[in-house]
Amino acid sequence: MNYFRYRNGLLHAEDVPVDLLAGEYGTPLYVYSARTLERHFNAYEKAFERFPHIICYAVKANSNSAILRLLGSLGSGADIVSGGELYRALRAGISPRKIVYAGVGKRDDEIEYALKKGILMFNIESAEEMVRIDEIAGTLGKKAPIALRINPDIDPETHPYISTGLRKHKFGIPIEEAVEYYRRARGLKNTRIIGVHKHIGSQITTITPFVDALERVLVLIDRLREEGIEIRYLDIGGGLGIRYSDESPPHPGQLARKISPLLRGRDLTVVLEPGRSIVGNAGIMVSRVLYLKEGEERTFVIADGGMNDLMRPTLYDAYHEIVPVRKRRRKKMTTDIVGPICESGDFLARGRVIESLSRGDLIAVLSAGAYGFSMASNYNSRPRAAEVMVRGDEHYLIRKREEYRDLVRGEEIPEFLR
Repeated sequence: MNYFRYRNGLLHAEDVPVDLLAGEYGTPLYVYSARTLERHFNAYEKAFERFPHIICYAVKANSNSAILRLLGSLGSGADIVSGGELYRALRAGISPRKIVYAGVGKRDDEIEYALKKGILMFNIESAEEMVRIDEIAGTLGKKAPIALRINPDIDPETHPYISTGLRKHKFGIPIEEAVEYYRRARGLKNTRIIGVHKHIGSQITTITPFVDALERVLVLIDRLREEGIEIRYLDIGGGLGIRYSDESPPHPGQLARKISPLLRGRDLTVVLEPGRSIVGNAGIMVSRVLYLKEGEERTFVIADGGMNDLMRPTLYDAYHEIVPVRKRRRKKMTTDIVGPICESGDFLARGRVIESLSRGDLIAVLSAGAYGFSMASNYNSRPRAAEVMVRGDEHYLIRKREEYRDLVRGEEIPEFLR
């Protein structure tokens, strides 16, 4: 549930009319609801309150500092995949003891940074990475806390680009080889084994894959105990989906109820890595209609927000509901809603039935809080959008709209061209 609702035909973000925000901050514009973020985070806290747990918000979903600060104030940790995300999380006040570091390509400088800051653990993706982290920890005189990311070969039944738990994927260590990897890790001088990690994908809308993967990982933990390797942290990853169209994703409470019997009686701290399910439906992207163009086969609505602002439709052919900011009870139209980018793949929706639109109308792309701004780019030298957070009847600019001079910041003209 979120706090974007119509009142007298006008879309509101909590208690603020969206057209007021567009008028003050311009378009395209990302708008986030603080109350929705709080509600979604607290749903996880409530669901897992009976177990020792740490909720590590997946920073890649949306890394705005204000969002991280809000979630950190609620007790959230962070799931990171880069040194930049570590910097963001620490800067937002999140404790390093609540930060887990995943990702297949950790650089030496990023590993050193994380070791110096004292993060909770590295989620190891390969044998070479494990050895390299041990070497760097040795040069610093530290012990690197690690978990191995286990690939349980479970199909999460989601889009192939965001599925990560099958044998064919680049992520993790095959579960069949996991015991041998843990034996090798135990033999490293500067490494301390504390956990097991698994993450099978994103936008998962059924509980069965979570349960199947967890069952396989718990068998591994029992086998490791027989080897004398004690596991303290069980990182079950994230990936719980949200409603974009007609999906019926499970509530965190349903997930907790299903896996509780598997965890009962085990001395484990559960780590969760939700991202999309916290921030996805807490944000919208607002765009203004520039033109209507009558083509031979269809009508195009050309908006000022495009694939550089919201990549998901182009990248995944993802569905986002799109609604007029102001309902006018007009007849319906079938249209392609496209952006200004010079690519045929630049679209927000294709073949969409929507209330007829006119030049100057505002539209809202719903469920845009996750992997919206965080995947935005300056393609076609377009400044990135502003971001605003709403709380009750107050609104706050949490990222300024880029200006043209921002596009060339950091660029240098070589001497021979001056």
